Amino acid sequence: MNNDLKNILITGGAGFIGSHLALKLKTRGYEVTVLDNLSPQIHGENPEQDSPLYQSIVGEVLFIKGDVTNRKDVEKAIANQDAIIHLAAETGTGQSMYEIDRYSRVNTSGTALILDVLVNHKNAVRQFILASSRAVYGEGKYRNSRSEIVFPKQRSPRKMKEGVFEMTDAAGEILQPLPTDENSKLHPTSFYGITKLQQEQMVQLVCDSVGINFVILRYQNVYGAGQSLVNPYTGILSIFSSQILAGKSINVFEDGLPTRDFINIEDTVEATVRSLEMETAHQKIINVGTGVANTVFSVAKLLIQKYNKDVFLNVSGDFRVGDIRHNFADLSVMKSVLGFTPAVTFDQGIAQFTQWVLQQPLRDNHFSRSLEEMKAKGFMKS
Repeated sequence: MNNDLKNILITGGAGFIGSHLALKLKTRGYEVTVLDNLSPQIHGENPEQDSPLYQSIVGEVLFIKGDVTNRKDVEKAIANQDAIIHLAAETGTGQSMYEIDRYSRVNTSGTALILDVLVNHKNAVRQFILASSRAVYGEGKYRNSRSEIVFPKQRSPRKMKEGVFEMTDAAGEILQPLPTDENSKLHPTSFYGITKLQQEQMVQLVCDSVGINFVILRYQNVYGAGQSLVNPYTGILSIFSSQILAGKSINVFEDGLPTRDFINIEDTVEATVRSLEMETAHQKIINVGTGVANTVFSVAKLLIQKYNKDVFLNVSGDFRVGDIRHNFADLSVMKSVLGFTPAVTFDQGIAQFTQWVLQQPLRDNHFSRSLEEMKAKGFMKS
């Protein structure tokens, strides 16, 4: 425990990462307050009765049902806090492309409101940790055939419709993906990514101006026991699991070879706690991932094997506008600043995750409906 910080506010603290983090901080002696609106998209229609995430923190923390877009809720939550860990956000990359106003209100305006209260109301906050995302990098870092480092723009929907999914240069040569470091170009390809970049810029500017220590954590794809199985807009491990256990075929987008960097919830929480407690993290931006790239096809195949289900794995060629091709983090800063290397391998984490999923009731995640929404808006293409 950091003896200078006792009272910690977690916005979005009833969510997947937030609930795990809240319980971890409590075991380390902190007084934890959670501000969360119990969004039905994450927690279901009757969250106070049915949400395992919410139930896990009831009685363990001071819970405030409220919203980061409501000034009175924010003022109430910030009172007497020493540090804020800001997790509350809308997180669906695909959904953000057409739910623009909602993502802007929650992610951008919600963060602005918190900072406004910090500046204009007397408070004791000395540290601010922002949960950002690798989405700020867009397509990330690559090397071309001349060994030059390049940061390519968003892929062309026209080329993707023709089956060209890999990142290429102007001459059509395939680029080699590299681990993306914190100094890489920031050019988001989704509206979600834009809102996370705006959050980062606001936090850096305001916190530096008023003397609050900040840490920005760029999370990769966080997974593990407890993540929402009813949210069809985020988390392919949950989406695939629900489809497999319902006996439905798996639709793998593109050619099945996009990659993602999956980090287990236990490692994510550990990195976040260290960013709270270690002075070396102050005013730093830190990737939180494993540095390992897993193809979406291999992940789907592994889940089918783990659940021992005979379902059709369809590599469809479908694609979503705004999706990136490859994603894995350079961990140099995390290792040097936090002294941390992830402990849970993907095989270990998937085994834990699938065992947990099998203990949960099978519920409709409305995934087909979410795809129809995207198709209707023109962001899902075949």
